[in-house]
Amino acid sequence: FIICCLRNNVFIIDQHAADEKANYERLEANTILKRQPLIVPAPLDVSASDEVMLLENRELFRKNGFDFFEDHAGRVGRRVLLKAVPYSKGIVFGPDDVRELLAQLQGIGEGHVDSRTVVPRPSRVRTMLASRACRYSIMIGRHLDLKQMKKVVFNLSTLRSPWNCPHGRPTMRHLVSLGALNGPDGHACVGVEL
Repeated sequence: FIICCLRNNVFIIDQHAADEKANYERLEANTILKRQPLIVPAPLDVSASDEVMLLENRELFRKNGFDFFEDHAGRVGRRVLLKAVPYSKGIVFGPDDVRELLAQLQGIGEGHVDSRTVVPRPSRVRTMLASRACRYSIMIGRHLDLKQMKKVVFNLSTLRSPWNCPHGRPTMRHLVSLGALNGPDGHACVGVEL
């Protein structure tokens, strides 16, 4: 653990969870999955609105390793065919993952993801990235020097969502406000253990 201060507040930082979260956000932003072309493109059987959303966000699906073929002669809901699927270390993704991404896009609201938005990922991809981030991270109990501790704290300060690691463990906890340790006369209390 790392103990640090921010202004008048003392925090304890879980070095593994903080490093894991930094690694996860890096992997989430930069991982491009390999594509496996399909010999025969597979119809997706989605609604007309999902079809439009998919085509409007084709680049997002490409970043997730999917590629499509648009059959203009096909009937609505079956005009978009899956041409390639992502894979990674024995995990192959498919139509269910496309539908999950479409549902995430509907949750975003506008149906279009721009360059400032976090790239939505299927839950199986997020699980895979969380596992990799965990393996690459500083292990619990490893002694860090001051330079390494500063790097962990700095990296945490740059994250989009620094509060929990991808597995849900808190990266930091507030321990005490030093101002709260002052006595009624404004002088610091003596004998208080942190």
